[in-house]
Amino acid sequence: MDVKKVLFITQEIAPYVPENEMSLMGKAIPQGIQERGAEVRTFMPKYGIIAERSNQLHEVIRLSGMNIIIDDTDHPLIIKVASLPAARIQVYFIYNEDYFANNRIQELETAVAPQDNDERSIFFVRGVIETVRKLRWIPDIVQCSGWMAALAPLYLRTSYADDPVFRNAKVVTALYNEPHPEPLDAKLSDKLHADGITRATLKPIAGKQLDYRALMSLAVKYSDAVIQCTATPDPDVLADAQASGLPMLPFAEGKEFVQSVYDFYATL
Repeated sequence: MDVKKVLFITQEIAPYVPENEMSLMGKAIPQGIQERGAEVRTFMPKYGIIAERSNQLHEVIRLSGMNIIIDDTDHPLIIKVASLPAARIQVYFIYNEDYFANNRIQELETAVAPQDNDERSIFFVRGVIETVRKLRWIPDIVQCSGWMAALAPLYLRTSYADDPVFRNAKVVTALYNEPHPEPLDAKLSDKLHADGITRATLKPIAGKQLDYRALMSLAVKYSDAVIQCTATPDPDVLADAQASGLPMLPFAEGKEFVQSVYDFYATL
């Protein structure tokens, strides 16, 4: 398979947030995939920690304006964009003032207001999906990185399973060594059901607070493949991924890893 278009749904990308394993990979992998001839689209949340002026973010009016309904409440979706320094890659930012600060703060909102993380994750994932649909851009691969993106495989294989934009895409979950969020609200399954996901599908998580392992295992369950983007992922999540029987790319140090990611995409 020729890898022509890759969508990255990524929790953190450097230099917009502090450097760590995920944020550095969030830049390096899309850049490397684009350098190998694929077209990429990269999305992340617009956290309050991100300085809009110095990073030259600006709103994309033609993509903004739709509402994402969560728990019977409308939340306006704002799309901002910036060019990743020295990479010739545009990064799209998902923003709404209910979930992300409209003024500079020192910590990510996921740590400052963890009680909203279930809805924050829903808004981020659905915001990306709806924006890509609006762009009418059809990806071959969708890579989901970080727990904030963990609901994307579920949505893509249920509510959007028949959507022509995503119907033939292969969904890949990337595993990282990342701080674990507090368990998500027990009403998450009800909110997902309101988005058209059936009660039967949601039965395993109904009424439960999803901890990190449960959330990432849910992502793996609805993925087509797994990439280990760290030498030290959560051992329980890694064990669940290995037990899934999905194609899995192990981690390797060095610049060759991006090439192995590209080659792995092609096998899917």
